[in-house]
Amino acid sequence: MRLAMASEQVFPLAGRMRALLARSCAPASLASLAFLALLPCSAPALAAPSTFGPVIGSAILCRSHLDNAYFHDYLVSAFGPSYKHEGGAYWFKADGTLWGAPVTDIMISDDTSELVFVAAVADTTPDKLEESIRNAVGVRHLSMDNSAYPVRASNPGSKIVYFKTKSKIYCAKYKPLPVGRQR
Repeated sequence: MRLAMASEQVFPLAGRMRALLARSCAPASLASLAFLALLPCSAPALAAPSTFGPVIGSAILCRSHLDNAYFHDYLVSAFGPSYKHEGGAYWFKADGTLWGAPVTDIMISDDTSELVFVAAVADTTPDKLEESIRNAVGVRHLSMDNSAYPVRASNPGSKIVYFKTKSKIYCAKYKPLPVGRQR
């Protein structure tokens, strides 16, 4: 019983699913309820910890060392397991803000690429995201061309790009050579 009450606090839909299944004709097993409660799409994004801005924000602006194992562990402890693994990245649902802009997803590279990256999807346009960053921390992202959807880049190397109706901001760097293979 204690497990059921704890799961309702962490996964509020578990209690509702249990009630719906109790009313149905077929009896539900505890295993099927646990499975339904743990589905990534049924649980809302967890609120970001107080360290979210300094840790993830600094990495995305290319102001800190990028170590995908460290950031993966940080994101798992902050938001739980990733909800998808696609395009060489682990995707995490996030309920937080960076530089005053709402953030919906955080991505961290896996080991399949020669790049290490940290990225975020912001629920705002690239123009507004650039303005928020400039006002919050003074980092400017200048347009790299005159196209309708320009890539914006900062001096440290972070980039803001269009992501459908939102923005994606990221920092990507080449992985260092392993110790035994350095020149």
